[in-house]
Amino acid sequence: MNYPKQVRLVEVGPRDGLQNEAKPVPVEAKVALIDALTAAGHSSVEAGSFVSPKWVPQMADHTEVLERIRRKPGVDYPVLTPNLKGFEAARAAGATEVAIFGAASEAFSQENINCAIDESRVRFRPVAS
Repeated sequence: MNYPKQVRLVEVGPRDGLQNEAKPVPVEAKVALIDALTAAGHSSVEAGSFVSPKWVPQMADHTEVLERIRRKPGVDYPVLTPNLKGFEAARAAGATEVAIFGAASEAFSQENINCAIDESRVRFRPVAS
């Protein structure tokens, strides 16, 4: 077997974990979590998600979070961007890396991206470009 020479681990708790909270988590707590994960040695911490606050109100403060984290040299702070609008907002907020996501099932795609799989591919194609 050919094994990869390198594996990249991305800590997604500040995005994936906090977006599932019943109430939005204060910016100060998000920034403290990201800074603590960085201080603990993580080299990639997903700092937020540039999605519609209508669908994910817990991520409505993504710009402020990106502005306030203490960026450590050598650490990546990707943000999730499901479409071109999210990508443009992420870039305007100072994001230097984005993650694009798709779904393997129609039900998951509808629930999490608010469109069919084929439509999601159309949406993230310009972001990938």
